[in-house]
Amino acid sequence: MTPTVTELLLARAEDRSTGLLFEDRRWTWAEHVRACAGHAAALNGILRPGGHFGLLADNIPEFSFLLGGAALSGHVLVGLNPTRRGAALARDVALADCELVFAEEKYLPLLSEAGVPVRPLSELEPSPETVVPVAAKPEDLLMLIFTSGTSGDPKAVRCTHGKVAYPGEMLASRFGLSTEDTAYVAMPMFHSNAIMAGWSVALSSGAGIALRRRFSASGFLPDVRKFGATYANYVGKPLSYVLTTPERDDDADNPLKLVYGNEGAEADLAVFAKRFGCHVVDAFGSTEGGVNFGRDATTPPGSLGRLLDGVAVLDPETGEPCPPAEFDAAGKLLNAAEAVGELVNTGGPGFFAGYYGDPAAEADRMRDGMYHTGDLAYLDADGYCYFAGRLGDWLRVDGENLGTAPIERALLRHPAVREAAVYAVPDPRVGDQVMAALVCRSPVDAGELAAFVAAQGDLGPKQRPRFVRVIEELPRTATHKVLKRELAADGAGDAWELRYPQD
Repeated sequence: MTPTVTELLLARAEDRSTGLLFEDRRWTWAEHVRACAGHAAALNGILRPGGHFGLLADNIPEFSFLLGGAALSGHVLVGLNPTRRGAALARDVALADCELVFAEEKYLPLLSEAGVPVRPLSELEPSPETVVPVAAKPEDLLMLIFTSGTSGDPKAVRCTHGKVAYPGEMLASRFGLSTEDTAYVAMPMFHSNAIMAGWSVALSSGAGIALRRRFSASGFLPDVRKFGATYANYVGKPLSYVLTTPERDDDADNPLKLVYGNEGAEADLAVFAKRFGCHVVDAFGSTEGGVNFGRDATTPPGSLGRLLDGVAVLDPETGEPCPPAEFDAAGKLLNAAEAVGELVNTGGPGFFAGYYGDPAAEADRMRDGMYHTGDLAYLDADGYCYFAGRLGDWLRVDGENLGTAPIERALLRHPAVREAAVYAVPDPRVGDQVMAALVCRSPVDAGELAAFVAAQGDLGPKQRPRFVRVIEELPRTATHKVLKRELAADGAGDAWELRYPQD
């Protein structure tokens, strides 16, 4: 039976083993749970029963206390992304029905348009009042986690108690973690990876949670040694970033045993494991949780692994299963038009619990009672799955999906820009980089354009185009739709590379 986060917390209420580490501070699990209860009592005094509250903060102890507090009090924590800002961030707050937002002092200016009360997190005092935990069921809502945006605006994914607790319990059992372990959580806690592959895993196993305020490649190994971390989670490029740090002869002299995550650069997985003397397990999944699977020791190079029962590659037009891929002697895919299709969970929603406040998007995701990932893939003759791109107009940058429309709208604000098309070009490590093709009505140079983009308050750093090409006209279909695949095929070879203040 799937547990609830409330049950997992209460099981740690008398646990004297290390439960939380942050910088030079540490708490036992018993102290951690008491802090969660104090925050639950504080929430009870501020919010209506079951109310939603936003949290805009780095990975600090209060994030864990408030998540546990929400579980005990029956409230819903809404993780807000600090790369969003202005009207875009206000839109997320409104969509999630936040009654108020707690924020670290440094993030308060981002909430000037929030439209609800905003309170400095430093002013939230845990209450000494006794809390009677609200009885929760696995299907009860605990958290809203926003996607990074696939068609322009992020969707609020409903994360229930079961959706958070189950992967934690499953991974803790799979990897044999216990109170003797420490889980290093440096991925942002507003993202599902940190919650379901980090925080929940530690809670389920009794391992200590070692929080890093924000990920740092140079700080990774020192932190692992400082905290005695035996387990770590990641999404996207962090392993690649760590590998760029200067190599030392004693890199493998550390307590790390296992690193688990998704979307790591395949070429870096084995290199990371060898350099740091640990085992790396890379899986396929998303915030929605509709389809999840991973690699094992038998997985061929380039493959994501074998699909689980009920998951299939279907032709997006006919809905029929795609035939296996055929390759020539050099490994080139010969029948891409027939073999490439959409990854679909034909058995139902998996752990997808829906989108909050967006029934149309939820219905589209669950067409014909099946969960549609929007990801393209193909299978080889042995049933191994290979990623082939994204069905929609998405970019995957540093582990986040980005929609192109908001970036295009921002570029079109420039007085010299008449038309703009934003699309993905490959990142040398993993994922995508943002590129734009512009048709201009008057001259513009790279430096001035970079300054303009950096000044757009509704664009986060990951949305800023890395490459820009100015062209005479955009390629279009007969129905006037831009042929972005043609633009992407030209690559970024002779394009401007924009430099921003943080570069």
